Amino acid sequence: MPSPAPKQPEKPGNSRSDDAVHVPTHDAAHVTPHDENPPKGTGISRRAFGGLAGATAIGATVTATGAAAPAAAAPAPGTHAAERPFRAATGRRARRPNILFILGDDLGWADLSSYGSPHIRTPHLDRLARQGVRFTQSYSGSATCSPTRFSLYTGRYPGRTKGGLAEPIADRSSGLEPGHPTLASLLKGAGYATALIGKWHCGYLPDYSPTKSGWDTFFGNFGGALEYYSKLGLAGEYDLYEGDATYKDLRYYTRIITERAVEYVGRDHDRPWLLNLNFTTPHWPWIADGDEEESAEIVRRIKAGERGALQHRDGGSLAKYTEMVQDLDRSVGEVLAALKRSGQERDTLVFFASDNGGERWSYNWPLSGNKASLQEGGIRVPTIVRWPARLDGGQVSHEPVFSPDWTATLLELAGARPHPAYPLDGTSLAGYLLRGERIAERDLFWRVRGERALRRGDWKYYRGRGGRDQLFHLANDPREQADRAAAEPARLAELRAAWEKVDGTLLRYAEG
Repeated sequence: MPSPAPKQPEKPGNSRSDDAVHVPTHDAAHVTPHDENPPKGTGISRRAFGGLAGATAIGATVTATGAAAPAAAAPAPGTHAAERPFRAATGRRARRPNILFILGDDLGWADLSSYGSPHIRTPHLDRLARQGVRFTQSYSGSATCSPTRFSLYTGRYPGRTKGGLAEPIADRSSGLEPGHPTLASLLKGAGYATALIGKWHCGYLPDYSPTKSGWDTFFGNFGGALEYYSKLGLAGEYDLYEGDATYKDLRYYTRIITERAVEYVGRDHDRPWLLNLNFTTPHWPWIADGDEEESAEIVRRIKAGERGALQHRDGGSLAKYTEMVQDLDRSVGEVLAALKRSGQERDTLVFFASDNGGERWSYNWPLSGNKASLQEGGIRVPTIVRWPARLDGGQVSHEPVFSPDWTATLLELAGARPHPAYPLDGTSLAGYLLRGERIAERDLFWRVRGERALRRGDWKYYRGRGGRDQLFHLANDPREQADRAAAEPARLAELRAAWEKVDGTLLRYAEG
């Protein structure tokens, strides 16, 4: 196997030796990268993927004569043949990382080929996974766009803030209060440059904006969705901004923000940086690059006053959705290539995930539910982390984690402290990732209007809109079909009480 790549040369002005911190390792060899388009059959199957099905892959191969060769040692459940279970590489030193935090929008659990999609090919994100750590039981902070972003930016349950009660934000009545500490404001206080490119969806001008909440610069859209060419939002408003001023560019939106991100990561930075890169892809409307006629028709309907035209309920297809996801993959690939060219790849932590579960055209097998639901399909999301200086590649983690954990983790890695008046609800994973420590036992909690859920170990308590308490053992039943509530009444009562205890500390929903 090849030895680890040599350290990339630094650009002038990028030296931060005073930022070096000791990290707790074993120097496992890096997995040899695969071809960009691996041959069919090298990915996970529909029934054995992501640690969900509980079945171990059989390691038999076929020789040139057609005879079965001896089976190799089978990987752990949910581990690809080229992956190994996560193990921290301890004892390394590295400077504080740059942070490139990339979100897809409404990307489903298995919409990446590295997570089991049988028809979507995502070579750039698959390569990112091979170079880093793929998480199979990672969750969003909520089941829709804006509350998940609240949980990520604040590191707290969405229900701790008024704006987080909107599921999602759809008007100008609420947003992320500028006085609330955020990942960006806390990192900025620790010496980071901060930027947000793409979808904000945490409140509208004049009261709310990324530049009011800790980001030095902002380029993107304020609302939850926009038509990809015209930039018209849900109310027919133009929604592309640089800072607090509108910016006119009628090209395909994904192209525009990709260009901006490429430019940002390629700069001569004189300090560590945070870039939140929030794509709207593959969120509706179902318009791919080049679909200008479909775009014009949606714009016509919006301008004619047709409510819901942007939701595109009469449009889209599996083929169009595939095109959009593959475009997202290419766009991420462009940004990662720019990062590599800049010489900052080794010292940049790249995080990729979706903001919540998939919708309509997404591939979620075998999970039940979609976006807006607290079933697994609404909150379990593909998640990849790469940091060459500190994490070995070719690894998979089956630890349950969720959005507020990443806030706590990034703050610790950057040497920033949470604000004492706004305690975090997430648990830092830095000890797990860098020092080989066990993640402390804790509950993962979710609440949306009409639904509740809490995960403890392999058990999940769930109450849907029908009002019935249910209990599922996710390791055995990731599809949430075998309700164990009647068989485990004491456990059900314990988890329900734990959920209600947390709920009692949150803001109440408005009536109606």
